[in-house]
Amino acid sequence: MNPSERFSMSLGEAIFSLRAIRRVKPDPIPEGDLRDMLLAATRAPSGGNGQPWHFLVIQDAEQRAKFGELYREAWWAKRADQGIHGPDDIDASNHTTQSAMRLADEVGEAPAIVLVCSTEQGAGAMGSVIPAVQNLLLAGRALGIGGTITTLHAVVDERVKTMFEIPSGAQIVYCVPLGYPKGSFGEVTRKPLDEVVSTETWGTPLE
Repeated sequence: MNPSERFSMSLGEAIFSLRAIRRVKPDPIPEGDLRDMLLAATRAPSGGNGQPWHFLVIQDAEQRAKFGELYREAWWAKRADQGIHGPDDIDASNHTTQSAMRLADEVGEAPAIVLVCSTEQGAGAMGSVIPAVQNLLLAGRALGIGGTITTLHAVVDERVKTMFEIPSGAQIVYCVPLGYPKGSFGEVTRKPLDEVVSTETWGTPLE
């Protein structure tokens, strides 16, 4: 079957029900599904069609566990940069950060983790991988597979590169844990258009 025929969900449904999934089941993702998601990612546009990306898929349980330890260290290093040094410094009502903290503890349990790398240096090359990641997540949504976009931290970057033999000329842009959601997809909460869109001049609302 042509991979494009597997994504029968309408684009509208996929876009409007795609949300960050940080809690996933340990159930393995079928190789065919993962391959088709990655194929969808490589169909994304990039600057000059340079395709400066490489997707490193981590499925081995031991490697995922080791990476999980580094991810947790990176997550707390980012919080330290913000003046947050432990769970007690995070407001219990801040559900997004609480959820992200839980992910930092559980990321190694996700059945697949994709390190999205740019094979070139610079912000332009990093920007070219963004559409690919969106394609990856939209394809996953059509197959009932969720994920979220996360980043690492300089404190662990070289160790992660060494662990997975990532060449020095490449840069890790995103880490995307994937799996079947423990919760569900559905309606998302976003700011209304008149708060984030202007026409002609900043602050002029769109009719």
